[in-house]
Order: sequence, then C-alpha cells, then structure tokens
Amino acid sequence: MYRFLLSRQWVIVTLVAVALIPTMIELGIWQMHRYEMRTARNQLVSDALTARPVPVERLTSPGHTVTSAERYRTVTATGTFDASREVVVRRRVNSDDEVGFHVLTPFVLADGRVLLVNRGWIPANGVQTAFPKIPAPPAGRTTVTGRLMPDETTAASGIKDIKGLPDRQIMLINSAEQARRLGNGVLGGYIQQTAPAAKGGTPQQISDPGKEDAPLNYAYMIQWWLFAAGVPVGWWVLVRRERRDRAEAAAAETAAEAEPATV
Repeated sequence: MYRFLLSRQWVIVTLVAVALIPTMIELGIWQMHRYEMRTARNQLVSDALTARPVPVERLTSPGHTVTSAERYRTVTATGTFDASREVVVRRRVNSDDEVGFHVLTPFVLADGRVLLVNRGWIPANGVQTAFPKIPAPPAGRTTVTGRLMPDETTAASGIKDIKGLPDRQIMLINSAEQARRLGNGVLGGYIQQTAPAAKGGTPQQISDPGKEDAPLNYAYMIQWWLFAAGVPVGWWVLVRRERRDRAEAAAAETAAEAEPATV
C-alpha cells in the first residue's frame, strides 16, 4: 500500500522533510537567543536612562573604557566650554535622516581635565569641506547633563576613520585621539548633552536611544517552530493524497479490465 515511499522521488521528499525539521528548530532557537539578547539590551538601556544622575567623574576617568552597563547613564559635570578647540563630526544624521555634523566641544572641568561633549546636530549648510557656522555654547561656568557614551570605533559603528580630513573635522568620537590633540587629561568616552537646552534649538539635541525590536524575534521564533511542526503534517498529507490517487487509479484500471469486450 505504501510501497511507493521506496521510490526515488519519495525518498528524496522524505529526506528533505527530515532535514528541514531540525534546521527549522535550530533557527527558532537562534531567534529565541536574539530575542533574549535584545530584551536584555533594552532593559540595560532603560535602567541606565532611569538611573539617578551622578557626577561624570564617578563613572569615567582618563583612559577609561565606558562599559555597556555605563552606556547611556545620565551624568552631570560643571566647568567651562572651550569653543576655540571645538570640532565637528562628519556625516551624521538627525531624526529626519538629514545629513550634517555633530558638534563636539571640549568641556574643561575645575581640575583641568576635559570632558568631550556632543552638543548635538547641525545641518551641513554648504560643502562638507567647509567648517560650518556653529552657535556658541553657554559662556562661563556651566553645569551640563548628558548621556555617557563609549568611544566610537570603526568595528562598532561601521564608520571608516578617514584620514586627511579638512581642519577641525573628524569621523569618529574617540577620547584617546582627542587627548593627543588637546594635550589634556581627557575623560574616557563622551556625553550626549541633554541639558541645558540650546538656545533656538540649535544644535539639535540628539534623540533618546530607541528600543530594539525584540518582539519581532519572538514572533520569528514561533514562526520557525510552527514550520517545523508543519513539515511532518504536510509530509503525511502528501503521502495520504498519493496513496488515495494510486488507489483510485488502480480501481479504475481494474474496472476497465472487468468490463466485457465489445462484440
């Protein structure tokens, strides 16, 4: 009755079905791990953003590498902006995907050490090689608040660190490189300024980090496991259909043979 399963066609179909089941289960497990990782990252970011603000000196120092647990922590610092040594970061976009610059201004603390402050985004009005006109930061002694960020690298950001750029333009925000330029004890990492707000809304404040779409990975996980469960069901449906078709064909052939010959 099921001898057709030994045919070359059905052996291939069965082997493919057998191979698909563990493959789909493994894909579901991979999506589960992605869901868990993204959920953990979202929680880490949420915890950092809602944590009580602390002085920046408590979390970083010259040569310090900002950890994933410290990233996005709200910190405060008191000092003076040094606009004369300000640089801009090329090819950065705002929330509307417009290309422009980020404004990176050294912030000199009371002890002489320097905190790198990303004051926000400005449009590239004109050619990219020209240094843009930048609104001045607050004058005198100021207290700033911002999100602590790790140094940018090509490996983490995918942005190539191009050399030979126009004066006072950089591709990546890196405290070690800026320390060589500034000649001061530059604190590791930098901050994205959130307060005080810029006058006139320029530079534009960098938006809060969005959440990774962890539920999408959860949906993919369920989808792959449903596919894995559906493979044997689909295989059995095809087998039953083939068996039925063969039985009907055999019955029709038998009936034809049993009919009396026409005289």
